[in-house]
Amino acid sequence: MHPRRHFIHLLGSAAALGALAPLSARSQALEQIKIMYGFPPGSAGDSVARRVAEKLGGTAYSKNPGFVENKPGAGGRIAVEALKNAPADGSVLTLAPVSALAVYPHIYPKLSYKPEDVTPVSIGAVMHHGLAVGPAVPPEVKTLQDFLAWAKAHPDKASYGSPGAGTMPHLLGALLGLRAGVDIKHVPYRGTVPSITDLVGGQIAAAVNPSGDYLQYMKSGRVRVLASSGKKRSPYLPGVPTFTELGYPDVTSEEWFGFYASARTPATTIGQANAAITAALKDKAVIEALGLVGLVAYGSTPQEMAADQKAEFERWGPLVKQIGFTAES
Repeated sequence: MHPRRHFIHLLGSAAALGALAPLSARSQALEQIKIMYGFPPGSAGDSVARRVAEKLGGTAYSKNPGFVENKPGAGGRIAVEALKNAPADGSVLTLAPVSALAVYPHIYPKLSYKPEDVTPVSIGAVMHHGLAVGPAVPPEVKTLQDFLAWAKAHPDKASYGSPGAGTMPHLLGALLGLRAGVDIKHVPYRGTVPSITDLVGGQIAAAVNPSGDYLQYMKSGRVRVLASSGKKRSPYLPGVPTFTELGYPDVTSEEWFGFYASARTPATTIGQANAAITAALKDKAVIEALGLVGLVAYGSTPQEMAADQKAEFERWGPLVKQIGFTAES
């Protein structure tokens, strides 16, 4: 055979093999994926885990739709720690807020995992946090400045709830108190749902939580959101100013929930997981469902997610020192 023709023949064979490669990968699709989530059912992040899980079936990654296992407590740390001992075949993922990997290492000297124990797969959704007040605060408190003045005048009643000690909402509230020179007592909860229940019930004055978790209570007038943490206003709360607009530029966070796998997972499996998850996040029904809880569906490459996590880690190190919070404090 002519050398050039032989080369073209070989190229043709290689192309044919390349075309077959996805089929062989598809035949190795996992039976089912479990997604662990470190907060109770019913919260905004839980929606991300469930909406993506149900779309994973029939992909090169998974034969069947996935399922979610809630592992609430310790500000989401339990679900990340559980990934350390999970199978490294991609069959178990954890959905975690970026703070679990970027902020907690600065707070917990005896953290039961290291960021390098897990590997990024894809960002799932981006959220803004909001400071809201409930019926324990008089109705004439309509702005953040009103609330800070009220908190200064009523130190015995000035409190704010968060989804847990060391979570991003806790730190945003602490940073606000520090910058405003107002002592607002922090009350940690096991997730956003119980903190909002107490906010609406008047047991706590205020709360900092993902903005989307307030939407249903805002409509009925039971809570008033006074400020949000985004660089720009939340598309779901266009009438609510940002902390930056109100003079607190470092009380800013556009926190995301991201999918993680065991660090020992092969790169090809991470690639298949990423393709299936990012495809799910482009699905119109998923985008709309996440919009209902104030989240913006957002897929990424593992590399983009890792770079953003590193940037957050570097930003929050000095801020955590200023706040002065550690697990022992």
